[in-house]
Amino acid sequence: MLRLASTTDPKWAPRVLGEIDELLVDHAHCEKKAAGMAINLLFRYPRQTFLMRPLSRLAREELSHFEEVLGVIAERSLRFFAQKPAPYAGRLREGTRSHEPARLLDTLLCGALIEARSCERFERLSEAVEDEGLRHFYNGLLAAEARHHAVYLDLARELVGEDELEERLASLAAHEAQVLASSPELPRIHGA
Repeated sequence: MLRLASTTDPKWAPRVLGEIDELLVDHAHCEKKAAGMAINLLFRYPRQTFLMRPLSRLAREELSHFEEVLGVIAERSLRFFAQKPAPYAGRLREGTRSHEPARLLDTLLCGALIEARSCERFERLSEAVEDEGLRHFYNGLLAAEARHHAVYLDLARELVGEDELEERLASLAAHEAQVLASSPELPRIHGA
């Protein structure tokens, strides 16, 4: 079960599908950044050994998804290019606390929320896109995104009890909903 405080506007998928080529490039960047986030946590918290295997596996799977999106981009005779990212992730991180271990907890919960939002958005895309190949592609990513969401939540549970986790997750989910609602309308996985 995804732990989001808001749902995506039904108009989002039809709107971004009008700029599917740019959305696919953004999706590739998102997968690359997701792998980078997992790897960054491995380097930032080497003493937190409970993070090592799950985040290593997650990073590899995110890089595999990155390669899959690059394949879709190539099949469509597009090119991968640098792109101005949506402000979503940066603004979401503004809600994290700066002292440890709260910073690690909040980072893990933000990771869970990003994965949950991606899962929700991929479901919307798979329901709205007419291209059968893209429908299958986005539908195929749903289980992985939901699993990544669960990995981050399970790792957060290593740090705090369930009550504290639920309270902090609800707070960050409310913040995430505000960030998304105030995001610009860009053809981005995490845009408004």
